[in-house]
Amino acid sequence: MEAQRALVRQVGDRVRESQEALVEGLVQDIRAQIGALDQEAAARSLLEASITENVVAAINFLRQGIDPGQLEAPTAALAYARVLAQRDVPQSALIRAYRIGHQRFLDHTFALLDDVPAADRVPVCVELVQLSGQFIDLICEQVGRTYERERDRWVASRSGVRQRWVTDLLGGGPVDRAAAARALRYPLDAVHLACTLWPATRMTSFDLVAAVDDVRAHTVSALRARAALVVPTDEYEARLWLALPGPPNAPASPPGSASSSAPASASAPGYLGAPEGSPLHAAFGRPGAGLGGFRTSARQAARIREILGTRLGSGTAAAPLWVHYDQAAPVALMAGDLPAVRDFVTSTLGALAAAGAREAVLRDTLRIFLDRHRGHAATARAMSLHRNSVQYRVHRATALLPRGERDLADDFNVRAALLAVHWLGDAVLATGS
Repeated sequence: MEAQRALVRQVGDRVRESQEALVEGLVQDIRAQIGALDQEAAARSLLEASITENVVAAINFLRQGIDPGQLEAPTAALAYARVLAQRDVPQSALIRAYRIGHQRFLDHTFALLDDVPAADRVPVCVELVQLSGQFIDLICEQVGRTYERERDRWVASRSGVRQRWVTDLLGGGPVDRAAAARALRYPLDAVHLACTLWPATRMTSFDLVAAVDDVRAHTVSALRARAALVVPTDEYEARLWLALPGPPNAPASPPGSASSSAPASASAPGYLGAPEGSPLHAAFGRPGAGLGGFRTSARQAARIREILGTRLGSGTAAAPLWVHYDQAAPVALMAGDLPAVRDFVTSTLGALAAAGAREAVLRDTLRIFLDRHRGHAATARAMSLHRNSVQYRVHRATALLPRGERDLADDFNVRAALLAVHWLGDAVLATGS
């Protein structure tokens, strides 16, 4: 028996050596097979952390012969279960992910039995199945209890009730609008502006509540909103809807106010900007009327949230704090397939798509130059540069394009590629450069 345990530990050592590939494959499989878990960047990051910590725990369970009674689910796994409960993702999706993980873990492990003597492989396989099954059952029990406790707490709270109503409204199915409006204390027949809020710096969930309330007060005042609805998505993210002034059939234009602070970007004057010192990122949709506008604006805000999450997660320089859908709408439409966007960017920009500081400066200059209708003086003003510096940079950037100046004869693709890099960052630049 001791010899068999030694062989199992040996297999565990080999799994640890290939742990990174196992985790990567698991993340891809679970996202592909369980649509409910293929969420925006922040939730995907937590999914990857949960998978990584579970794999490490499973390997240690094999290698160290841990007493099952002492086995505890990893912190990230429990945190992920709570987030799914708060987001109304069915518990069955979470448990199915663990079953997929168990099967792939066994497949991966069985492929590493070459060093095990042929006579011992069947007993070792049986031991691996028993141990891994024991591990997965214990972990599923713990994360399941955590999910149920959080779900009960969340639904019982006022925010949980709001979340359930909002989930029904966003689901696209039939819903009692009058009852929803009464429960939410929010006019669903208004022109709505939706916004997703999340921390720009480390903060506690208590501090997040206070910061979100500050944003609510600022936006209501700046836009003279009729009402506001705040609904936490989870402990570290919240949605905000603003019922804008005017009748529901009023033109829906980008939000701007003389009382708002600096615009979100130099190229988008008139957009509502973050108050000075704001600790939150904000992703805004477009204003839209009625229940359709309530849904569409929220969907657009979620797309901008994902774009900024991709940019921040790629190691690119910090993103603007507050971003509106109109500022990045073309990128929002293409960002669902990053490999395809990367192929488009690299084929369109050529050497200008390299991930270097010099290329980044040249890309920004060319993007602003094209956005300013190729005006050297206007670009110089926007970038606080001398006109000659702009001319030099534009010349150098153009020379790096695959066909040089000919690529700017019809610059639609070049502008789209530059905009994609601006918002998605290093995630869509050429690799290995």
